[in-house]
Amino acid sequence: MAKIRVLVVEDHAIVRQGIRLLLDVQPDMEVAGEAADGREAIEAAGRLLPDVVVMDLAMPGLNGLEATRAIRKRFPNVQVVALTVHESEDYFFQMITAGAAGYVLKGADPSQLLEAIRTAHQGEVFLHPPLTTKLVRDYLRRVGEGEVTESYGLLTEREREVLRLLAEGHTNQEIADILTIGPSTVQTHRAHIMEKLRLRKRSELMNYAIRQGLLDLRP
Repeated sequence: MAKIRVLVVEDHAIVRQGIRLLLDVQPDMEVAGEAADGREAIEAAGRLLPDVVVMDLAMPGLNGLEATRAIRKRFPNVQVVALTVHESEDYFFQMITAGAAGYVLKGADPSQLLEAIRTAHQGEVFLHPPLTTKLVRDYLRRVGEGEVTESYGLLTEREREVLRLLAEGHTNQEIADILTIGPSTVQTHRAHIMEKLRLRKRSELMNYAIRQGLLDLRP
């Protein structure tokens, strides 16, 4: 099985080395290259065409947000996972909108970065759990207060439960266990949700939940 090729973008050499050490011992990953700023990241992404870029945000010159936008536009098959100290929701929303497939805090357990890389490589979105919980709660609050309507109003109560659990990152089997229903029933609800919201894949569904929760993006 081919390994996940990862480009590590971080302006601090010590941090880059730590990430490399973490990835090098994974049986399904390898470090394809390193970059110290956004411009180097774009050049390396085009030259190496990695599967996933682990992207720092605060870097001299071209920052991680701008580099992510450029990479996703030029090389759409290259996924980006943000690795940052910033817990700000503004940073989070801007990175997801720029096309990042994951957002992990540097203070998180290393296993979360590994999970984010694997999730991004599979074409899905990994959201830092505390941020996900906060966003979903705010989203549901807005729904309860009538701030979010439109297509959401087409969903049944059960479909809303499934949507919430999907947005939190649960698998079909986990949702089935939580709601005490069969996995095939979950799949049926999921298909109805996708149809009613006019979405095509899970990453779009998750982004829909995010957009409906907080969309006040600032540059």
